[in-house]
Amino acid sequence: MRAVVFAYHNVGVRCIKVLLARGIDIALVVTHEDNPTETIWFESVAALCQEHGIPFVTPADPAAPTVFDQIQAVQPDFIFSFYYRHMLPVTLLALAKNGAFNMHGSLLPKYRGRVPVNWAVLHGETDTGATLHEMTAKPDAGAIIAQTAVPILPDDTAYEVFGKLTVAAEQTLWNVLPKMLAGQTPRLPNDLSKGSYFGGRKPEDGRIDWSQPAQAVYNLHRAVAPPYPGAWTEIKGNIFTISKARLSKTSPVNLPLGLAVVDNCTFGVCGDGRALLIHALLADGKPVSSKELQQFLTVV
Repeated sequence: MRAVVFAYHNVGVRCIKVLLARGIDIALVVTHEDNPTETIWFESVAALCQEHGIPFVTPADPAAPTVFDQIQAVQPDFIFSFYYRHMLPVTLLALAKNGAFNMHGSLLPKYRGRVPVNWAVLHGETDTGATLHEMTAKPDAGAIIAQTAVPILPDDTAYEVFGKLTVAAEQTLWNVLPKMLAGQTPRLPNDLSKGSYFGGRKPEDGRIDWSQPAQAVYNLHRAVAPPYPGAWTEIKGNIFTISKARLSKTSPVNLPLGLAVVDNCTFGVCGDGRALLIHALLADGKPVSSKELQQFLTVV
């Protein structure tokens, strides 16, 4: 069986390795050029292709006629998309004799759309997962081929959950591939009426509303903690970003909402009277100690 693969990120790397291990001939990989303005904390699909001698291209637009021509020329049995960041046109998907399939980072139909891991953590979900599904014109709307669930523990950050999802994606693909190669691809309903759709997130979406309950602020921190841009607050024109925090077991009293220092510990006081105990705080990317923050807060 021959495949064309659109891939990026750790999930892309691991799932390509699964295809190779299952004996699939990868005729072409389409990936992205790394963005110099982005924090690159994940593995390189391009480097993996170079290691294994797999042809790869990095077009700005997967809908470009040259991409269509390249894929048509190899006559793929399958097209796979593993964390590739663009939607693929239906005309391109139709080139796959046995279907085109995408690995999505949620338990579809929940959390369709962009950055599903971050949204799941933000909303306080206790589990999520990886779903292999058939690609259609509508995002994350095709039949479900296979799913693997993972837990989201109370203190997990999105980065930690993404690590679990990378393994879940590998397991999902590994387990279902034999059926797919035998022409017995399972197709389960993907009932969109029982799910949800979310768009992308921007760094400014990490602004903290301290009037919210502490659990909501903590979920925001967990959802965007480094290597993501982080949850942040602005004081006197200065941006402070939470790098590491936990829900506090004690609640500081008689303090205004926002950052505060008590007994040389940094807290984020929230609208329900509870607080985050902040273990690492950054200003302009540099660590800020509790003493330095106290001095900053007391300056008139």
